Amino acid sequence: MKLAPQQPIEPQRSPLADIISVGQILDMPVVLLGYQQRWVGLRAPLKVGEKSRRIGLTWAEAADNVLVAASATVAGGMNVYYLGYNQDMTVEYIQACAMWVRAYNYAASEIEEGIWPDEDPDKYIKTYTITFPSGYRIVALTSRPSNLRGRQGIVVIDEAAFHPDLAELLKAALALLIWGGEVHVISTHNGADNPFNELIQEIRAGKRQGELFRCTFKEAVADGLYKRVCLRKGIAWTAEEEDAWVQSVYGFYGDAAEEELDCIPAQGGGAFLSLALVEGRTSRDSPVLRLSYPPGYETLAEHLRLAESLEWCERELLPLLQSLPIIGVQSYYGMDFGRSGDLSVFWPLLKERDLRKRTPFVVELRNVPFAQQRQIKFYIIRRLPNFLKGADDARGNGSQLSEETATEFGFNRIERVMLSEGWYRDNMPPFKAALEDDTFYGIPADQDITGDLRALRMVKGVARVPEKRTNEKGDNASKGAAKRHGDAAIAAALADFASRQETEIFAFHRVPPSASHPRAIQRGAGWRTQKGIW
Repeated sequence: MKLAPQQPIEPQRSPLADIISVGQILDMPVVLLGYQQRWVGLRAPLKVGEKSRRIGLTWAEAADNVLVAASATVAGGMNVYYLGYNQDMTVEYIQACAMWVRAYNYAASEIEEGIWPDEDPDKYIKTYTITFPSGYRIVALTSRPSNLRGRQGIVVIDEAAFHPDLAELLKAALALLIWGGEVHVISTHNGADNPFNELIQEIRAGKRQGELFRCTFKEAVADGLYKRVCLRKGIAWTAEEEDAWVQSVYGFYGDAAEEELDCIPAQGGGAFLSLALVEGRTSRDSPVLRLSYPPGYETLAEHLRLAESLEWCERELLPLLQSLPIIGVQSYYGMDFGRSGDLSVFWPLLKERDLRKRTPFVVELRNVPFAQQRQIKFYIIRRLPNFLKGADDARGNGSQLSEETATEFGFNRIERVMLSEGWYRDNMPPFKAALEDDTFYGIPADQDITGDLRALRMVKGVARVPEKRTNEKGDNASKGAAKRHGDAAIAAALADFASRQETEIFAFHRVPPSASHPRAIQRGAGWRTQKGIW
């Protein structure tokens, strides 16, 4: 296909942004939908997009790639290499690029077919290329790790989860970052054990630098996907027709809808933490302190209950708190709240000079009234050495105690967490990584604590505690077979979360005044002014 010759451009402002602005002024539909704009606007050396099927993310990527390849070097121009896992994808992508070239009215060559030599001298790799007057080009080719050796620019790996050797391909692609390139990885999921999902988990865990993007089918519809379908078909949009269309799409995918449309990798229902990993981080020097009251205990006079709890604190907690080091550590905590059905678990952490995080002890409270939980919690926090940050389960009844804690110790120091699927998705991988790296250790060698950690399961691709409770196997088993719900695991994850948050540290240093100050008068051992002591 021939394109009209034009002069090369050096855009200071994205032409795509101009098109969007003009469309808004004229009350026309924007070129890219909201999620497509967010993907294009996400700039990072490595960005990874987990997406639903058929939402047009590759189409948006092509729009950005044309802008980059058509720009001069001073405007950020560079080559673009597209790697699809089959020839049909490659052809569809290069045709989308040609469409965007015409839309932007850019000068470019026709699509040229060519071949690259392969590692095997008897084989060649078919390529499709568009060349721009800027000197840069877009090259779409099949995926071979050797293809990228010595190249420079942006690498787009499309449907990465379906490439035969993604690990080696990523290794070759990421080498381009040394000289300022970019790697864009786009894909739907293809199983929990796939290298694509492992890459996402590594980024979430902080083991690899990169930016993550996620868009499910329903999120794309909320951003106007079906309205765009109606626009292309020339039919009127109605909310009823949109709902019916969404249901038909989900019906088409059937049991595969969670993976294909909801970005949930399949085959991910096993234990999140292995027994060997959990037991390898335990210590017999970290005790579990348990306080349990019988039903109806809350009917006693409050001053009697508080006095009894204070006695318990000074008998059980104070010796442990006084034994904690004061110098060279920073303190954090996580607390999962429960009143009657579930436990309240308070999990302190000491971050040491080598940045490892040690658990000195764990406190479990069962059927402890609200006022006493507040009393015990504050007793511990006030005695933690160099306390910096805490994270509370702020759902339901826990919201009040969390708010009171933030009021007492500062809203900048107490994270009030609303546990959700998104929170689990973002924070469980770093928690697991800390265990694997041995930077989170000292877990009490206790059957119930380790059982709670082992209760974490992959639920729809996200590590969390399932709804089903487990029987408690500890000392209270004979007292009505009380149950647990992974409470200690949530407290531990909240403590790790708190230790990874930015912390504001305030300090006061007394500075003696100069004796030459015009209002300074020496009186005794101190210096005073007319308005008070320095």
